[in-house]
Amino acid sequence: MPTVHLLDYVAGNIRSLVNAIEKVGYTVEWVKSPEDVEKADRLILPGVGHFGHCLNQLSSAGYLPAIRKHVQAGKPFMGICVGLQVLFEGSSEAPEVAGLGIIKATLDRFDDTTKSVPHIGWNSAASDKEFFGLRSDSKYYYVHSYKVPYVKGQLEAQGWSVATARYGDEEFVGAVMKDNALITQFHPEKSGMAGLRVLKAFLDGDATSSTGGVSTSAPVTEGLTKRVIACLDVRANDSGDLVVTKGDQYDVREKGSGGDVRNLGKPVEMAKKYYEQGADEVTFLNITSFRDCPVADLPMLEVLRQTSKTVFVPLTIGGGIRDTVDTDGTKVSALQIATMYFKSGADKVSIGSDAVTAAEEYYAAGKKLSGKTAIEQISKAYGNQAVVVSVDPKRIYVSSPEETTHSVVKTSTPGPNGEGYCWYACTIKGGRETRDTDVIQLTQAVEAMGTGEILLNCIDKDGTNSGFDLELIDHVKSAITIPVIASSGAGNPGHFTEVFSKTKTDAALGAGIFHRGEYTVTQVKDELIDKGFMIRQFEDQI
Repeated sequence: MPTVHLLDYVAGNIRSLVNAIEKVGYTVEWVKSPEDVEKADRLILPGVGHFGHCLNQLSSAGYLPAIRKHVQAGKPFMGICVGLQVLFEGSSEAPEVAGLGIIKATLDRFDDTTKSVPHIGWNSAASDKEFFGLRSDSKYYYVHSYKVPYVKGQLEAQGWSVATARYGDEEFVGAVMKDNALITQFHPEKSGMAGLRVLKAFLDGDATSSTGGVSTSAPVTEGLTKRVIACLDVRANDSGDLVVTKGDQYDVREKGSGGDVRNLGKPVEMAKKYYEQGADEVTFLNITSFRDCPVADLPMLEVLRQTSKTVFVPLTIGGGIRDTVDTDGTKVSALQIATMYFKSGADKVSIGSDAVTAAEEYYAAGKKLSGKTAIEQISKAYGNQAVVVSVDPKRIYVSSPEETTHSVVKTSTPGPNGEGYCWYACTIKGGRETRDTDVIQLTQAVEAMGTGEILLNCIDKDGTNSGFDLELIDHVKSAITIPVIASSGAGNPGHFTEVFSKTKTDAALGAGIFHRGEYTVTQVKDELIDKGFMIRQFEDQI
């Protein structure tokens, strides 16, 4: 098969890009030195994380002159995400670090006073001139806090064709093309068939390709879509096989004699099914500790490797992302474990109970960051968009706000003794232990540490099929600027419509509703489209 050279400077989930390249008929040859860049015909520079870190890494390894020469020579070049950003003059993320300056413009941060930042999810790449397989009616996966603001004519005057996206009232550059160069702010390897189409057109050298797509009669609208996420709780059953399970208030064993672990299917197969139904992301929560398993052989690593071969949307893995000691006595940091997951196909890692402990230590230290928490270490290395904190709060009812020092909500569903207020206590260990830390304290602390997204569960709603806790979601959304994923309680498609209509949540997650076959992801998204929400439609061909 024809080859493409890939320059990896430790850019997070490189596995998915390799799988995507192989999916469209090419093989990867790794760039190991600047001399390899000179030999490359097709060169791809991926990237996630910090602008300054990326430039410094490339500079210290001597790659910048070789990359500049390759692009200016008109040879096939693709930059992805931060791989786009480095071609510009600079970024407010690292004002002291100069970009390559091949494109004359600079980056600044999204305004977080009116919307969540990072900008995470599916958005447009619209252009009057479609190029390299881009379609204005397709959606692509973005995850970034800094953007190139679109100024009409600025890049076009430099010979670049431009595709743009909108987030709130800000229009920014989604992709640019010139000769054999295609540079995308979005991640084609995480953008389903729409992204694979773009990747294949670039590798084939077909700059005018725009075939394929969803071919919908719906009007084309620009902007960030509402995300529907499928979540799979994975654990080993009593025979040692990995299964997807779902509990009733965290109890995953069948009732009655035997009490076997509830088996709803195999994780890799179910993830592929949800992807083909149109899930915008897939989340795996490892609810088995695998304490006696060597870290390098964790079963979830193989689940990610296999899933990422057929599922081309973002994958999140939660459970066990903490400092630990391997079976041979070797100390392994949370950052090292996260790196293993990223190399196996994960795009984000989710941290649960340890985030509560980290928050408690943060407040005990007078709101000072230690730099040593898993959140801080991972976000510094891979960017805050790579870190999700999974929160498991439960209601504590009070008769008046004066009864507690915690942040309270005036509730429309009074407590057992008619209490009209409640606060949300954080729990750890799968909800088995309640802490004297409220959900606002936790989410504000982990945002300060570098978390990019909150997975907001609700113990009171879990397994009830009665809908999301709208009061909880509004409570948290009003306190932080990072995106929130609503979780727990979804029982029918109407609950997704309700949560998007009545709260400002950025995404909504379903588990049992999908696993039990009561509804499909497709049915949920059809309902949302029918109610007028902007939703990514699944494309089944490149």
